[in-house]
Amino acid sequence: MRARLKALPLILLPAVMLPVFPGPAVAASAVLQGLDKITARISTFEAPLGETVRFGSLQIVARACDKKPPEEPPESAAFLEIVDVRPDSPEVALFTGWMFASSPAVSALEHPVYDVWVVDCKKESSSEGEIKPE
Repeated sequence: MRARLKALPLILLPAVMLPVFPGPAVAASAVLQGLDKITARISTFEAPLGETVRFGSLQIVARACDKKPPEEPPESAAFLEIVDVRPDSPEVALFTGWMFASSPAVSALEHPVYDVWVVDCKKESSSEGEIKPE
């Protein structure tokens, strides 16, 4: 005899509440450090997204900056475009791509005078309208 399958009643369970983690924070600027190999000075500076900043003869434009949330392993990465601009020669594109704060040697800037690396991503400051707890 063939056993017939009976249709099982469909039981709807309430939706399980899953924790909601905030998405990646939208950065307003990349925090970079630059080394002048001639003077051996290290400078820390911010590169607002989409704006050109200068470091020596370099023009740096940060197109994106991504920082992982605190519950993940720490990592900041920035997509940079770096051009060498000298008055006596044409512009030379030196670097276009992602730089990672945790491993700057993976995608490094190749220049005889300057080194540039990513330190962090910085969000827009909202402290003007904030009320500080006492």
